[in-house]
Amino acid sequence: MSDKLLFKQDGFKNEQYIIIPTESFAQHAEHPLIRGLFLTDVGYFPNAAYHYKERKEGTGENILIYCTEGKGVIEVKDKRYAIGMNEVFCIPSHSQHKYYASQEDPWSILWVHFKGENTNFFPIQEMQVIKMNSSHANNRMMFLFDLLFRVLERNYTLGNFIYLSQVLSLMLSEIYYREKVSETGKQNKYLTTVIRYMYNNVHQNISLDMIAEQLDLSKSYLNAIFKKYTQKSPIDFFISLKMQEACKLLKLKDMHVYEVSRQLGYEDQYYFSRIFKKVIGVSPKEYKQGEHINYKG
Repeated sequence: MSDKLLFKQDGFKNEQYIIIPTESFAQHAEHPLIRGLFLTDVGYFPNAAYHYKERKEGTGENILIYCTEGKGVIEVKDKRYAIGMNEVFCIPSHSQHKYYASQEDPWSILWVHFKGENTNFFPIQEMQVIKMNSSHANNRMMFLFDLLFRVLERNYTLGNFIYLSQVLSLMLSEIYYREKVSETGKQNKYLTTVIRYMYNNVHQNISLDMIAEQLDLSKSYLNAIFKKYTQKSPIDFFISLKMQEACKLLKLKDMHVYEVSRQLGYEDQYYFSRIFKKVIGVSPKEYKQGEHINYKG
């Protein structure tokens, strides 16, 4: 990129480029469902050879760049980020920046400028290169950009602006908050296996060591995935399962408290009763005699 004579701003074959005249629709931008996220420009530059853009003062909007093919470079506040196919980067508003296509393998990019009150809820300031790591994720991104273009080619009604805001919110959530397929699938598989093991052993006393050994997983990893998906530790989750089973036995089997306690692996009936009350909110005797549905777990 040493020869700036090769740079050009835009004007690419088959490009799409829409600028919203925000001054004309200032009243729309104040709507509660729009002011959270409001887009001002959206575009597509295919095979953008020699593409170059520099803004020494930054811009009032955040800039999302989604690379669909090829490669490019984004520089923000003297930091350099390489971006390639199926990767996304967001430039924070008011940040000095420049970006340009690779000369050897110029990028094709979809991009959108946006602002609003809700931008602070997304980790834009962290300036991460996000990989869309599945064909499904990329298809969703292409679909969402297509929605933006199709709606903007119609009338600039209040309803359409609300719709655009929601699409933009979904796009940012897809990038920053939707779980990545590979890791999530693996974690969900482990979680399902552990919970099935717990159900099959609900009448026994099992420890975290036993669960970890059974599944050949570390205790720290088990704790992490349970906290992430259930907000409980594995043992607390197992105790909750036991207490759910206790509720069924007390109501449906008409068993005595001491019988339920023993069937669930508790030799000490009073210890069982204390745990039951802590989890369910009432004692086993009160639960058996009443119509309690205030299960806390």
